[in-house]
Amino acid sequence: MFKRVTALSWAFTFFLFSFAWSKVTLDVKDKTLKNGLKILVVENHTAPVVSCMMRFKVGSVDERPGITGTAHLLEHMLFKGTKQIGTTNYEAEVPIMKKIDSLAVLLRAEQNKLQNVLWGGDSAKVKSLRDEIAKWQDEQRKYIIKDELWETYLENGGTGLNASTGNDRTQYYVSLPANRLELWAWLESDRLRNPVLREFYSERDVVFEERRLRTDTQPFGKLFEQFNALAFAAHPYGWPVVGWPGDLKTVMREEVEIFFKQYYAPNNAIMAIVGDVRAEEVFAMMTRYFEDIPPFPEPPRPVFTDEPKQEGERRAEVEFEANPLLAIGYMAREIAHPDNEVLDVTAAILSQGRTSRLYKKIVEEKKLAVNISADNSSSRYPDLFYITATPLAPHTPSEIETAVYEELERLKTEPVSQWELDKVKNQLDANFIRSLSSNTGIAFGLVEVTALVGDWRYLLQNIENMKKVTPDDIMRVAQKYFTKSNRTVVTLVKKEQAASAKL
Repeated sequence: MFKRVTALSWAFTFFLFSFAWSKVTLDVKDKTLKNGLKILVVENHTAPVVSCMMRFKVGSVDERPGITGTAHLLEHMLFKGTKQIGTTNYEAEVPIMKKIDSLAVLLRAEQNKLQNVLWGGDSAKVKSLRDEIAKWQDEQRKYIIKDELWETYLENGGTGLNASTGNDRTQYYVSLPANRLELWAWLESDRLRNPVLREFYSERDVVFEERRLRTDTQPFGKLFEQFNALAFAAHPYGWPVVGWPGDLKTVMREEVEIFFKQYYAPNNAIMAIVGDVRAEEVFAMMTRYFEDIPPFPEPPRPVFTDEPKQEGERRAEVEFEANPLLAIGYMAREIAHPDNEVLDVTAAILSQGRTSRLYKKIVEEKKLAVNISADNSSSRYPDLFYITATPLAPHTPSEIETAVYEELERLKTEPVSQWELDKVKNQLDANFIRSLSSNTGIAFGLVEVTALVGDWRYLLQNIENMKKVTPDDIMRVAQKYFTKSNRTVVTLVKKEQAASAKL
Protein backbone atom coordinates (compact mmCIF):
# COMPACT_ATOMS: atom_id res chain seq x y z
CA MET A 1 0.00 0.00 0.00
CA PHE A 2 1.36 3.41 -0.91
CA LYS A 3 1.69 6.12 1.70
CA ARG A 4 -0.63 9.09 1.40
CA VAL A 5 1.25 12.02 -0.12
CA THR A 6 0.54 15.32 1.57
CA ALA A 7 0.25 18.68 -0.17
CA LEU A 8 3.59 19.65 1.35
CA SER A 9 5.18 16.50 -0.03
CA TRP A 10 3.87 17.24 -3.51
CA ALA A 11 5.14 20.81 -3.24
CA PHE A 12 8.52 19.38 -2.35
CA THR A 13 8.34 16.92 -5.23
CA PHE A 14 7.63 19.58 -7.81
CA PHE A 15 10.29 21.79 -6.25
CA LEU A 16 12.91 19.08 -6.65
CA PHE A 17 11.94 17.70 -10.03
CA SER A 18 11.42 19.33 -13.38
CA PHE A 19 9.17 17.55 -15.87
CA ALA A 20 9.45 17.39 -19.61
CA TRP A 21 7.04 14.69 -20.67
CA SER A 22 7.78 12.93 -17.34
CA LYS A 23 11.55 13.26 -17.60
CA VAL A 24 12.82 13.79 -14.07
CA THR A 25 15.90 15.66 -12.91
CA LEU A 26 17.19 15.71 -9.35
CA ASP A 27 19.40 18.45 -7.91
CA VAL A 28 22.08 16.45 -6.10
CA LYS A 29 25.34 17.98 -4.95
CA ASP A 30 28.12 15.51 -4.22
CA LYS A 31 31.60 15.45 -2.78
CA THR A 32 34.13 12.72 -2.04
CA LEU A 33 36.41 13.27 0.95
CA LYS A 34 40.12 12.46 0.84
CA ASN A 35 39.47 9.18 2.64
CA GLY A 36 36.97 8.09 -0.01
CA LEU A 37 33.69 8.85 1.81
CA LYS A 38 31.01 9.83 -0.73
CA ILE A 39 28.58 12.52 0.39
CA LEU A 40 25.32 13.26 -1.47
CA VAL A 41 23.22 16.29 -0.54
CA VAL A 42 19.77 17.41 -1.68
CA GLU A 43 18.53 20.75 -0.34
CA ASN A 44 14.85 20.98 0.61
CA HIS A 45 13.88 24.12 2.52
CA THR A 46 10.15 23.46 2.85
CA ALA A 47 10.49 22.37 6.51
CA PRO A 48 13.32 22.68 9.09
CA VAL A 49 14.14 18.96 9.11
CA VAL A 50 16.81 16.72 7.63
CA SER A 51 17.06 13.00 6.89
CA CYS A 52 20.47 11.39 7.27
CA MET A 53 21.50 8.01 5.93
CA MET A 54 24.81 6.18 6.10
CA ARG A 55 25.11 3.19 3.79
CA PHE A 56 27.93 0.64 3.95
CA LYS A 57 28.54 -1.55 0.92
CA VAL A 58 28.36 -4.77 2.86
CA GLY A 59 25.70 -7.38 3.48
CA SER A 60 25.21 -11.08 3.99
CA VAL A 61 26.72 -11.76 0.56
CA ASP A 62 30.10 -10.71 1.99
CA GLU A 63 30.09 -13.31 4.76
CA ARG A 64 31.46 -16.84 4.68
CA PRO A 65 30.27 -20.20 5.98
CA GLY A 66 30.64 -20.28 9.74
CA ILE A 67 29.81 -16.60 10.26
CA THR A 68 26.53 -16.24 8.34
CA GLY A 69 24.34 -13.59 9.93
CA THR A 70 27.36 -11.49 10.92
CA ALA A 71 26.41 -8.41 8.84
CA HIS A 72 22.99 -8.31 10.53
CA LEU A 73 24.40 -9.05 13.99
CA LEU A 74 26.94 -6.25 13.55
CA GLU A 75 24.11 -3.86 12.68
CA HIS A 76 22.60 -4.66 16.10
CA MET A 77 25.94 -4.27 17.85
CA LEU A 78 26.60 -0.81 16.45
CA PHE A 79 23.74 0.53 18.57
CA LYS A 80 25.55 -0.59 21.73
CA GLY A 81 27.71 2.52 21.84
CA THR A 82 31.33 3.51 21.71
CA LYS A 83 34.14 4.32 24.12
CA GLN A 84 32.20 7.49 24.95
CA ILE A 85 28.55 6.56 24.37
CA GLY A 86 26.77 3.85 26.36
CA THR A 87 29.20 3.64 29.28
CA THR A 88 30.04 5.29 32.58
CA ASN A 89 33.54 3.79 32.64
CA TYR A 90 34.87 2.17 29.47
CA GLU A 91 38.23 1.35 31.07
CA ALA A 92 36.46 -0.73 33.72
CA GLU A 93 34.59 -2.64 30.99
CA VAL A 94 37.75 -3.70 29.13
CA PRO A 95 39.00 -6.45 31.52
CA ILE A 96 35.45 -7.80 31.88
CA MET A 97 35.04 -8.09 28.10
CA LYS A 98 38.41 -9.87 27.89
CA LYS A 99 37.23 -12.37 30.50
CA ILE A 100 33.97 -12.92 28.58
CA ASP A 101 35.93 -13.46 25.36
CA SER A 102 38.18 -16.07 26.99
CA LEU A 103 35.14 -17.95 28.30
CA ALA A 104 33.52 -17.77 24.87
CA VAL A 105 36.54 -19.51 23.34
CA LEU A 106 36.10 -22.38 25.79
CA LEU A 107 32.36 -22.46 25.13
CA ARG A 108 32.76 -22.80 21.39
CA ALA A 109 35.31 -25.56 21.82
CA GLU A 110 32.79 -27.50 23.91
CA GLN A 111 29.99 -26.75 21.44
CA ASN A 112 32.15 -28.13 18.62
CA LYS A 113 32.69 -31.36 20.57
CA LEU A 114 28.93 -31.86 20.81
CA GLN A 115 28.70 -32.04 17.01
CA ASN A 116 30.14 -35.56 17.00
CA VAL A 117 29.53 -38.29 19.60
CA LEU A 118 33.15 -39.42 19.20
CA TRP A 119 34.54 -36.07 20.36
CA GLY A 120 33.40 -36.32 23.96
CA GLY A 121 31.29 -33.19 24.28
CA ASP A 122 29.85 -32.34 27.69
CA SER A 123 26.43 -30.60 27.79
CA ALA A 124 26.85 -29.82 31.47
CA LYS A 125 30.11 -28.02 30.77
CA VAL A 126 28.44 -26.02 28.00
CA LYS A 127 25.72 -24.90 30.41
CA SER A 128 28.29 -24.04 33.07
CA LEU A 129 30.27 -21.86 30.65
CA ARG A 130 27.10 -20.10 29.50
CA ASP A 131 26.20 -19.36 33.10
CA GLU A 132 29.69 -18.02 33.76
CA ILE A 133 29.48 -15.72 30.73
CA ALA A 134 26.07 -14.49 31.91
CA LYS A 135 27.54 -13.72 35.36
CA TRP A 136 30.30 -11.57 33.85
CA GLN A 137 27.83 -9.86 31.53
CA ASP A 138 25.82 -8.88 34.61
CA GLU A 139 29.01 -7.46 36.09
CA GLN A 140 29.63 -5.40 32.95
CA ARG A 141 26.10 -3.98 33.03
CA LYS A 142 27.08 -1.97 36.13
CA TYR A 143 28.95 0.35 33.73
CA ILE A 144 26.55 0.32 30.78
CA ILE A 145 24.15 3.15 29.99
CA LYS A 146 21.54 1.18 28.09
CA ASP A 147 20.36 2.59 24.73
CA GLU A 148 22.19 5.88 25.22
CA LEU A 149 22.63 6.34 21.45
CA TRP A 150 18.89 5.85 20.88
CA GLU A 151 17.96 8.14 23.76
CA THR A 152 20.31 10.88 22.57
CA TYR A 153 18.66 10.94 19.17
CA LEU A 154 15.14 10.82 20.60
CA GLU A 155 15.82 13.59 23.11
CA ASN A 156 16.97 15.77 20.22
CA GLY A 157 13.86 15.28 18.09
CA GLY A 158 14.99 12.23 16.14
CA THR A 159 12.34 10.20 14.32
CA GLY A 160 12.49 7.09 12.17
CA LEU A 161 15.73 6.00 13.84
CA ASN A 162 16.60 2.55 12.54
CA ALA A 163 18.94 0.36 10.53
CA SER A 164 18.55 -2.51 8.10
CA THR A 165 20.66 -5.25 6.57
CA GLY A 166 20.17 -7.15 3.32
CA ASN A 167 22.13 -9.31 0.92
CA ASP A 168 24.05 -6.33 -0.45
CA ARG A 169 23.56 -3.54 2.07
CA THR A 170 23.67 -2.23 5.61
CA GLN A 171 22.33 1.25 6.34
CA TYR A 172 21.67 3.45 9.36
CA TYR A 173 19.21 6.32 9.20
CA VAL A 174 17.32 8.95 11.18
CA SER A 175 15.44 12.21 10.61
CA LEU A 176 16.21 15.19 12.83
CA PRO A 177 15.56 18.90 13.22
CA ALA A 178 17.96 20.55 10.78
CA ASN A 179 19.80 22.31 13.60
CA ARG A 180 20.79 18.89 15.03
CA LEU A 181 22.78 17.81 11.99
CA GLU A 182 26.08 18.37 13.76
CA LEU A 183 24.97 16.08 16.57
CA TRP A 184 24.38 13.37 13.94
CA ALA A 185 27.83 13.98 12.48
CA TRP A 186 29.47 13.60 15.88
CA LEU A 187 27.55 10.49 16.89
CA GLU A 188 28.01 8.70 13.56
CA SER A 189 31.69 9.54 13.18
CA ASP A 190 32.25 8.28 16.73
CA ARG A 191 30.31 5.11 15.93
CA LEU A 192 32.53 4.50 12.89
CA ARG A 193 35.74 5.42 14.70
CA ASN A 194 35.31 3.85 18.16
CA PRO A 195 32.59 1.17 18.29
CA VAL A 196 32.45 -1.11 21.32
CA LEU A 197 30.71 -4.45 20.81
CA ARG A 198 29.51 -4.64 24.40
CA GLU A 199 26.83 -7.11 25.54
CA PHE A 200 27.78 -9.18 22.51
CA TYR A 201 26.70 -12.64 23.65
CA SER A 202 23.39 -11.51 25.10
CA GLU A 203 22.65 -9.60 21.88
CA ARG A 204 23.59 -12.67 19.87
CA ASP A 205 20.85 -14.48 21.78
CA VAL A 206 18.44 -11.64 20.89
CA VAL A 207 19.22 -12.09 17.20
CA PHE A 208 18.78 -15.85 17.52
CA GLU A 209 15.32 -15.23 18.99
CA GLU A 210 14.60 -12.77 16.14
CA ARG A 211 15.43 -15.53 13.71
CA ARG A 212 13.06 -17.90 15.52
CA LEU A 213 10.20 -15.39 15.44
CA ARG A 214 10.65 -14.20 11.84
CA THR A 215 11.86 -17.35 10.10
CA ASP A 216 11.46 -20.57 12.06
CA THR A 217 7.85 -19.91 13.13
CA GLN A 218 6.64 -18.03 10.03
CA PRO A 219 5.46 -19.81 6.87
CA PHE A 220 6.87 -17.23 4.45
CA GLY A 221 10.13 -17.16 6.39
CA LYS A 222 10.51 -20.93 6.15
CA LEU A 223 9.50 -20.96 2.49
CA PHE A 224 11.94 -18.28 1.37
CA GLU A 225 14.86 -19.61 3.37
CA GLN A 226 14.59 -22.95 1.58
CA PHE A 227 13.74 -21.27 -1.73
CA ASN A 228 16.97 -19.24 -1.75
CA ALA A 229 19.04 -22.14 -0.47
CA LEU A 230 17.79 -24.30 -3.35
CA ALA A 231 18.10 -21.63 -6.05
CA PHE A 232 21.71 -20.75 -5.18
CA ALA A 233 23.92 -23.82 -5.07
CA ALA A 234 27.21 -21.89 -4.84
CA HIS A 235 26.60 -18.16 -4.47
CA PRO A 236 26.21 -16.63 -0.98
CA TYR A 237 22.76 -15.25 -1.85
CA GLY A 238 21.72 -18.77 -0.88
CA TRP A 239 22.15 -18.26 2.85
CA PRO A 240 19.73 -16.21 4.98
CA VAL A 241 20.52 -12.62 5.95
CA VAL A 242 19.74 -13.43 9.57
CA GLY A 243 22.19 -16.36 9.42
CA TRP A 244 21.99 -20.11 9.89
CA PRO A 245 21.12 -21.21 13.45
CA GLY A 246 24.40 -23.07 13.98
CA ASP A 247 26.45 -20.00 13.07
CA LEU A 248 24.43 -17.70 15.32
CA LYS A 249 25.07 -20.02 18.24
CA THR A 250 28.84 -20.04 17.80
CA VAL A 251 30.03 -16.83 16.11
CA MET A 252 32.54 -14.98 18.31
CA ARG A 253 32.81 -11.30 19.17
CA GLU A 254 36.31 -11.21 17.69
CA GLU A 255 35.00 -12.55 14.37
CA VAL A 256 32.36 -9.83 14.19
CA GLU A 257 34.95 -7.21 15.10
CA ILE A 258 37.19 -8.45 12.27
CA PHE A 259 34.20 -8.23 9.91
CA PHE A 260 33.69 -4.61 10.99
CA LYS A 261 37.32 -3.78 10.26
CA GLN A 262 37.07 -5.44 6.84
CA TYR A 263 34.00 -3.54 5.62
CA TYR A 264 33.30 -0.44 7.73
CA ALA A 265 35.54 2.31 6.43
CA PRO A 266 34.90 5.68 4.74
CA ASN A 267 35.86 4.41 1.29
CA ASN A 268 33.23 1.67 1.56
CA ALA A 269 30.44 4.04 2.63
CA ILE A 270 27.98 6.51 1.12
CA MET A 271 26.31 9.30 3.07
CA ALA A 272 23.09 11.03 1.98
CA ILE A 273 21.82 14.21 3.64
CA VAL A 274 18.43 15.48 2.43
CA GLY A 275 16.56 18.41 3.94
CA ASP A 276 16.84 21.99 5.15
CA VAL A 277 20.60 22.32 4.73
CA ARG A 278 23.16 24.11 2.59
CA ALA A 279 25.34 21.70 0.65
CA GLU A 280 28.61 23.58 1.14
CA GLU A 281 27.99 23.79 4.89
CA VAL A 282 27.28 20.05 4.98
CA PHE A 283 30.49 19.27 3.11
CA ALA A 284 32.52 21.43 5.50
CA MET A 285 30.92 19.85 8.57
CA MET A 286 31.39 16.28 7.36
CA THR A 287 34.99 17.03 6.46
CA ARG A 288 35.61 18.11 10.08
CA TYR A 289 34.05 15.01 11.56
CA PHE A 290 34.85 12.23 9.09
CA GLU A 291 37.89 13.01 6.96
CA ASP A 292 40.44 11.97 9.58
CA ILE A 293 38.98 8.44 9.79
CA PRO A 294 41.46 6.17 7.94
CA PRO A 295 40.29 4.48 4.73
CA PHE A 296 40.96 0.91 3.70
CA PRO A 297 44.38 0.53 2.05
CA GLU A 298 42.57 -1.55 -0.59
CA PRO A 299 38.84 -1.92 -1.33
CA PRO A 300 37.13 -4.99 0.15
CA ARG A 301 37.36 -8.16 -1.90
CA PRO A 302 34.28 -8.64 -4.09
CA VAL A 303 32.44 -11.95 -4.29
CA PHE A 304 34.05 -13.95 -7.10
CA THR A 305 31.85 -17.03 -6.76
CA ASP A 306 29.61 -17.29 -9.82
CA GLU A 307 26.43 -19.30 -9.60
CA PRO A 308 26.91 -22.22 -12.03
CA LYS A 309 24.47 -22.38 -14.90
CA GLN A 310 21.38 -24.28 -13.85
CA GLU A 311 21.02 -27.49 -15.86
CA GLY A 312 17.52 -28.49 -14.81
CA GLU A 313 14.52 -27.56 -12.73
CA ARG A 314 15.02 -27.61 -8.96
CA ARG A 315 12.02 -28.48 -6.84
CA ALA A 316 11.35 -28.99 -3.13
CA GLU A 317 8.63 -29.07 -0.51
CA VAL A 318 8.75 -27.45 2.92
CA GLU A 319 6.57 -29.17 5.50
CA PHE A 320 5.00 -26.67 7.89
CA GLU A 321 1.73 -26.38 9.79
CA ALA A 322 0.26 -23.55 7.76
CA ASN A 323 -1.79 -22.98 4.64
CA PRO A 324 0.03 -23.78 1.38
CA LEU A 325 2.34 -21.28 -0.32
CA LEU A 326 4.14 -21.28 -3.66
CA ALA A 327 7.39 -19.70 -4.83
CA ILE A 328 8.68 -19.91 -8.41
CA GLY A 329 12.05 -18.40 -9.30
CA TYR A 330 14.13 -17.91 -12.43
CA MET A 331 17.81 -17.01 -12.29
CA ALA A 332 18.10 -13.54 -13.82
CA ARG A 333 20.63 -10.68 -13.85
CA GLU A 334 22.29 -8.05 -11.67
CA ILE A 335 20.98 -4.48 -11.46
CA ALA A 336 23.46 -3.02 -13.96
CA HIS A 337 22.66 -5.51 -16.75
CA PRO A 338 20.48 -4.13 -19.59
CA ASP A 339 18.02 -7.02 -19.20
CA ASN A 340 17.31 -6.01 -15.60
CA GLU A 341 15.12 -3.04 -16.57
CA VAL A 342 13.18 -5.21 -19.01
CA LEU A 343 12.58 -7.72 -16.22
CA ASP A 344 11.36 -4.88 -13.96
CA VAL A 345 8.77 -3.94 -16.59
CA THR A 346 7.86 -7.59 -17.08
CA ALA A 347 7.22 -8.00 -13.35
CA ALA A 348 4.92 -4.96 -13.46
CA ILE A 349 2.97 -6.37 -16.42
CA LEU A 350 2.45 -9.58 -14.50
CA SER A 351 1.45 -8.21 -11.09
CA GLN A 352 1.30 -4.41 -10.83
CA GLY A 353 -2.19 -3.74 -9.50
CA ARG A 354 -5.60 -5.31 -10.06
CA THR A 355 -5.44 -4.97 -13.84
CA SER A 356 -2.20 -6.94 -14.09
CA ARG A 357 -2.17 -10.27 -15.90
CA LEU A 358 -1.60 -12.62 -12.98
CA TYR A 359 -4.10 -10.89 -10.73
CA LYS A 360 -6.84 -10.77 -13.37
CA LYS A 361 -6.37 -14.34 -14.55
CA ILE A 362 -5.45 -16.23 -11.38
CA VAL A 363 -7.11 -14.21 -8.58
CA GLU A 364 -10.19 -12.75 -10.29
CA GLU A 365 -11.11 -15.05 -13.18
CA LYS A 366 -9.97 -18.51 -12.09
CA LYS A 367 -10.13 -17.73 -8.34
CA LEU A 368 -7.14 -19.98 -7.68
CA ALA A 369 -5.25 -17.66 -5.33
CA VAL A 370 -5.82 -15.19 -2.52
CA ASN A 371 -2.87 -13.13 -3.75
CA ILE A 372 -0.05 -13.34 -6.25
CA SER A 373 2.97 -11.18 -7.02
CA ALA A 374 5.97 -11.05 -9.35
CA ASP A 375 9.22 -9.30 -8.46
CA ASN A 376 12.66 -8.75 -9.94
CA SER A 377 15.47 -8.62 -7.38
CA SER A 378 17.82 -5.93 -8.85
CA SER A 379 20.87 -6.89 -6.79
CA ARG A 380 24.64 -6.44 -6.86
CA TYR A 381 25.11 -9.87 -8.44
CA PRO A 382 22.79 -11.99 -10.63
CA ASP A 383 19.66 -12.73 -8.63
CA LEU A 384 16.13 -14.11 -8.98
CA PHE A 385 13.00 -13.08 -10.80
CA TYR A 386 10.34 -14.68 -8.63
CA ILE A 387 6.61 -15.22 -8.34
CA THR A 388 4.83 -15.99 -5.07
CA ALA A 389 1.23 -16.97 -4.43
CA THR A 390 -1.14 -18.07 -1.70
CA PRO A 391 -3.71 -20.63 -2.96
CA LEU A 392 -7.41 -20.05 -2.31
CA ALA A 393 -8.78 -23.23 -0.71
CA PRO A 394 -9.49 -25.83 -1.95
CA HIS A 395 -7.12 -25.01 -4.83
CA THR A 396 -3.50 -26.18 -4.76
CA PRO A 397 -0.09 -24.74 -5.58
CA SER A 398 0.12 -27.01 -8.62
CA GLU A 399 -3.02 -25.44 -10.10
CA ILE A 400 -1.49 -22.00 -9.68
CA GLU A 401 1.77 -23.21 -11.21
CA THR A 402 -0.03 -24.34 -14.35
CA ALA A 403 -1.83 -21.01 -14.67
CA VAL A 404 1.40 -19.03 -14.10
CA TYR A 405 3.25 -20.97 -16.79
CA GLU A 406 0.43 -20.28 -19.24
CA GLU A 407 0.86 -16.55 -18.66
CA LEU A 408 4.63 -16.75 -19.00
CA GLU A 409 4.22 -18.61 -22.32
CA ARG A 410 1.97 -15.78 -23.54
CA LEU A 411 4.82 -13.34 -22.88
CA LYS A 412 7.10 -15.46 -25.05
CA THR A 413 4.74 -15.74 -28.02
CA GLU A 414 2.38 -12.73 -27.96
CA PRO A 415 3.72 -9.16 -28.07
CA VAL A 416 2.42 -7.00 -25.22
CA SER A 417 0.06 -4.36 -26.61
CA GLN A 418 1.33 -0.79 -26.66
CA TRP A 419 -1.63 0.26 -24.50
CA GLU A 420 -0.74 -2.26 -21.78
CA LEU A 421 2.93 -1.37 -21.94
CA ASP A 422 2.23 2.37 -21.68
CA LYS A 423 -0.10 1.74 -18.73
CA VAL A 424 2.62 -0.13 -16.86
CA LYS A 425 5.26 2.47 -17.66
CA ASN A 426 3.00 5.19 -16.29
CA GLN A 427 2.51 3.16 -13.12
CA LEU A 428 6.25 2.66 -12.71
CA ASP A 429 6.85 6.36 -13.32
CA ALA A 430 4.26 7.32 -10.68
CA ASN A 431 5.67 4.80 -8.20
CA PHE A 432 9.16 6.18 -8.75
CA ILE A 433 8.10 9.77 -8.06
CA ARG A 434 6.03 8.65 -5.08
CA SER A 435 9.07 6.86 -3.62
CA LEU A 436 10.94 10.16 -3.70
CA SER A 437 8.23 12.26 -2.05
CA SER A 438 10.02 12.34 1.33
CA ASN A 439 13.51 13.23 2.48
CA THR A 440 14.11 9.67 3.64
CA GLY A 441 12.85 8.21 0.34
CA ILE A 442 15.28 10.35 -1.64
CA ALA A 443 18.17 9.51 0.69
CA PHE A 444 17.47 5.79 0.37
CA GLY A 445 17.22 5.94 -3.42
CA LEU A 446 20.49 7.83 -3.70
CA VAL A 447 22.55 5.51 -1.49
CA GLU A 448 20.97 2.40 -2.99
CA VAL A 449 21.96 3.01 -6.59
CA THR A 450 25.30 4.61 -5.69
CA ALA A 451 26.26 1.53 -3.70
CA LEU A 452 25.10 -0.96 -6.34
CA VAL A 453 26.05 0.84 -9.55
CA GLY A 454 28.54 3.52 -8.47
CA ASP A 455 26.67 6.63 -9.62
CA TRP A 456 23.55 8.24 -8.12
CA ARG A 457 22.48 9.34 -11.63
CA TYR A 458 21.48 5.74 -12.36
CA LEU A 459 18.48 6.41 -10.13
CA LEU A 460 17.14 8.62 -12.93
CA GLN A 461 18.65 6.65 -15.81
CA ASN A 462 16.98 3.46 -14.66
CA ILE A 463 13.46 4.88 -14.97
CA GLU A 464 14.30 6.39 -18.37
CA ASN A 465 15.62 3.02 -19.55
CA MET A 466 12.38 1.34 -18.49
CA LYS A 467 10.42 3.84 -20.61
CA LYS A 468 12.36 2.60 -23.65
CA VAL A 469 11.43 -1.06 -23.18
CA THR A 470 9.59 -2.49 -26.20
CA PRO A 471 7.24 -5.47 -26.70
CA ASP A 472 10.09 -7.26 -28.49
CA ASP A 473 12.36 -6.73 -25.46
CA ILE A 474 9.79 -8.40 -23.22
CA MET A 475 9.39 -11.38 -25.56
CA ARG A 476 13.18 -11.73 -25.75
CA VAL A 477 13.80 -11.83 -21.97
CA ALA A 478 10.79 -14.11 -21.42
CA GLN A 479 12.21 -16.60 -23.91
CA LYS A 480 15.69 -16.25 -22.44
CA TYR A 481 14.96 -16.60 -18.71
CA PHE A 482 11.53 -18.22 -18.22
CA THR A 483 12.58 -21.77 -19.06
CA LYS A 484 12.06 -24.98 -17.13
CA SER A 485 15.79 -25.69 -16.84
CA ASN A 486 16.30 -22.23 -15.27
CA ARG A 487 13.48 -22.65 -12.76
CA THR A 488 13.32 -23.28 -9.01
CA VAL A 489 10.00 -24.18 -7.38
CA VAL A 490 9.33 -24.53 -3.66
CA THR A 491 5.94 -25.21 -2.10
CA LEU A 492 4.97 -25.07 1.53
CA VAL A 493 2.64 -27.91 2.51
CA LYS A 494 1.17 -29.31 5.70
CA LYS A 495 2.82 -32.47 7.01
CA GLU A 496 -0.26 -34.62 6.56
CA GLN A 497 -0.53 -33.48 2.92
CA ALA A 498 3.10 -34.37 2.30
CA ALA A 499 2.60 -37.79 3.92
CA SER A 500 -0.52 -38.58 1.86
CA ALA A 501 1.26 -37.54 -1.34
CA LYS A 502 3.97 -40.14 -0.66
CA LEU A 503 1.48 -43.02 -0.35
